[in-house]
Amino acid sequence: MADLHPEADRLAQEIELMAYKEFQDKELYPRGYSVVPDGVEILWETPDNDLGYVRPWTYELQCTGIFNTARYSVIEASTKAGKTLACMIWIYEQAVLNGGANKNFWWVGPVSDQSDIAFRRLKEFIPKDLYVANESRKFITLWNGAVIWFKSGDKPDSLYGEDVYAAVVDEASRVKLESWQALRSTLTFTRGPVRIIGNVKGRANWMYKLGRIALEGDDPDFVYAKITAMDAADAGVFEWKDVWDAKKVYDDMSFRELYLAEPADDGGNPFGIQHIQACIVPRISSNEPVAFGWDVAKGTNWVVGIGLDKEGNVCRFHRWRDSWDATIKKVIAHTGKVPALVDSTGSGDQLLERLRNDGGRNFTGLVFSTRSKQELMIGLAVAIQNGEIAYPDGPIVYELELFEYAVSPQGNIKYAAPQGYHDDCVDALALAVKRWRGMQAVYTGATPISIEQTSPWKI
Repeated sequence: MADLHPEADRLAQEIELMAYKEFQDKELYPRGYSVVPDGVEILWETPDNDLGYVRPWTYELQCTGIFNTARYSVIEASTKAGKTLACMIWIYEQAVLNGGANKNFWWVGPVSDQSDIAFRRLKEFIPKDLYVANESRKFITLWNGAVIWFKSGDKPDSLYGEDVYAAVVDEASRVKLESWQALRSTLTFTRGPVRIIGNVKGRANWMYKLGRIALEGDDPDFVYAKITAMDAADAGVFEWKDVWDAKKVYDDMSFRELYLAEPADDGGNPFGIQHIQACIVPRISSNEPVAFGWDVAKGTNWVVGIGLDKEGNVCRFHRWRDSWDATIKKVIAHTGKVPALVDSTGSGDQLLERLRNDGGRNFTGLVFSTRSKQELMIGLAVAIQNGEIAYPDGPIVYELELFEYAVSPQGNIKYAAPQGYHDDCVDALALAVKRWRGMQAVYTGATPISIEQTSPWKI
């Protein structure tokens, strides 16, 4: 069972080594541990008898998604896949391992009724002589002094102030952004870990967006896991028949969200989620590029370069953060003499001048304005919706799916990633498509197709 319990030895050893003074009030002393078929058994010595803690059985995806060393774990899961039970075990073990007098551990749901479910279930899970429960204020005080609170995210202001040593956000796709921000502030001093769990509910929520950051894999502090009803059925959590019954009862969109953990399109994406998915190919093209698009870094953003081959397939993908001088050398080296369109907005104009002086006249620039950005994104939308281009799964897809547009009261359309997220890949791909369209005219001898001719959208 070692492969199903990756933290078994660490957990057990840490509990065994905890200072005896933590348990003296209960006259409870750790004296050893063993890994048993159903979990991890901690052997406790008391004046009268032995008391064992056994981590309830959890299947592999629960272990890798929840029982890991990352500070942030985002788990998008099917309904009834066991995410709540696994996180109840996790928060209890955190309170045992890292608890002490008046140390706080939080369980936060979208409303109080949601958190009450975990409160009732955790009381059933912990031996009754190891805790005292406050039924009115919804908290459990363990024998070592740690306090596990069960809170509502309905009023964000009520979540500020405390120092919290570990937390679970339950049904996070339904928890207010302001509540998540308040909870995150309580983990600052302690650097406490958090497990963010829930069914998916569209894409316009902070849980989905945070999950895309975790999914990119750039930060070891973040882990992403997806658990579908099929995974849970394979693990024996419920029967396959329940999955097929649900498919008959629910509409397709609801079934995909609740049982397959596939978010529905919220309608704010200019490309269309289904169209984005339809352009994904298994791997990057091995052909030579005929056009490049470069989005240069500003602030904390990435430098991204995307090359398209003659057929419109992504055949080059470069992404980095570096100094200005190093970036110029890399862009020239990767592009060679291939025609390239560069974002020359603001400081990008200076970069373009150096690229043309040091690299060649194959570099041309585009200054982003409201109108030019709109034209650029409409051109990309047309290419995606017509299936003219193809790209591998990964950062390009993540950013395309997160990308949004909004219409101002004056009728202007703004295209951008949600606040706090990146759109460098989207911009680079759009620039590459625009340059590629010009090259298509060269290959075919045709007049380049204009945006106005191909797009149903008015500029």
